Amino acid sequence: MLERILLLSASAGAGHVRAAQAIEKAFAEIGAATGERQEVQHLDILNYTNKLFRHLYSKAYIDLVNKMPEVPGWFYDKLDKPWKNERRRLALDKLNTRPLVKLLREYHPDLIVCTHFLPAEIVSWLKAKERLSSRQVIVVTDFDVHAMWLVHHYEQYFVAIDEARAYLEALGIPAQKITVSGIPIDPVFAQAKNKQQMRAKHGLAPDRTTILLSAGGFGVGSVDALIAAMMPLQHRAEIVAICGRNEELKTRLSRQAARLKEDAPVTVKPFGYTNEMDELMTASDIVLGKPGGLTTSEALAKGLAFVIVNPIPGQEERNSDHLLEASVGIRCNNLPTLAYKLDRLLADPNRLKTMQANARKMGHPNAAKEIVERLIH
Repeated sequence: MLERILLLSASAGAGHVRAAQAIEKAFAEIGAATGERQEVQHLDILNYTNKLFRHLYSKAYIDLVNKMPEVPGWFYDKLDKPWKNERRRLALDKLNTRPLVKLLREYHPDLIVCTHFLPAEIVSWLKAKERLSSRQVIVVTDFDVHAMWLVHHYEQYFVAIDEARAYLEALGIPAQKITVSGIPIDPVFAQAKNKQQMRAKHGLAPDRTTILLSAGGFGVGSVDALIAAMMPLQHRAEIVAICGRNEELKTRLSRQAARLKEDAPVTVKPFGYTNEMDELMTASDIVLGKPGGLTTSEALAKGLAFVIVNPIPGQEERNSDHLLEASVGIRCNNLPTLAYKLDRLLADPNRLKTMQANARKMGHPNAAKEIVERLIH
């Protein structure tokens, strides 16, 4: 019998969607290898909400992160009260997700995999009302489990780290319903590739420390200021600047890069939106920027040391804590000291190698595959 599987994400930031895409790819690869017959669909649930709600969840969120990051941070902490405000939040979500409810009831999949808390809450409510009998699993896409991920009707939680498992158990979630899988990333990140070959393929210097600067899939953040702060570096370095879909930023950085001399201590190589992030990470030594759940998990899988700058208050602050605690990264709180902190790190190669080894230990390159194997067996 053909099993119908529905993956539900939300394009509030790029990470939730990328996690679902990774699981979708793992389903396809494992299904092809084992002959398992499945109908797998991936939906962005914001396409099944009203226009105002969709705007608030996507564009307005990105604008706040850029202009007033303390606001989403305040909401994150204010709402992180386990099992509080559930009814009020559910009432609001039900009001704005009627097309999603209609779709779920009509399609009635066998299994629903949620990589965002909004659909998880709606599915849980439908299960409670016995209007849906689908199995639900929830894949948490940050290292901490925020209260909004907590629901009453589910079959399994997949979390990033052991501490998240311990936290859920302390809240009363049965141990057998929690799997520490890591955050699912594209299975391509599990493939071993040669650093020097990847540098040559993408036109990067073979003999410079390569620093990957990621602005995320939407190209948010003050990339210009970060690059300017790295210009006083004493060590020879090349900055790989990932601009996402921000074409204006890529054009601006390309002009800036062209003005730099080839023998300058610091050079810049801008990239637009790319599907080859695994290769650029393979080519790199350090990742610099904000520790979003997916980008962090990809970088850990590739054994990159972290330089954390301006994490978004809330989930990225907490992701930072875990990276620092595991001795995977350093944090720069004052941009004028960024070059100084990087120079100190690069002057101690053994420290850098230890951080990179710790990153590999913390990484879960096969998380998507492990999640799918657990679900189909």
